[in-house]
Amino acid sequence: MMDADTASAALGIELTELGAGRAVCRMEVTERMINGHALCHGGYVFLLADTAFACACNSHGPVTVAAGAEITFTAPARMGDVLTAEAAERTRYGRSGIYDITVKKADGEVVAEFRGRSKEMR
Repeated sequence: MMDADTASAALGIELTELGAGRAVCRMEVTERMINGHALCHGGYVFLLADTAFACACNSHGPVTVAAGAEITFTAPARMGDVLTAEAAERTRYGRSGIYDITVKKADGEVVAEFRGRSKEMR
């Protein structure tokens, strides 16, 4: 899936770990990701978390997509920060699942908490 993900690749997002129901992705905040307040635009943080979510929920094999997601921003990220998104499956039931993703800076500060709901395609 990641080999065909041109959106994530264009932002330099890398999949660094993958296991059953879990994934870790990283991204460096670049100048192109900065908003008018000199902070990383929240949409890029969401995209990083969503990529880790996609990797985790597709780790079981069947094509799985997002049914919904929400994010809470807890700290700003700035140009040059390296962000890591760690996704963990909370539960799978039928064709659905719930995943929590934590986005952190290299120093461990939490930037955002993301919860995604997945649905297997048929």
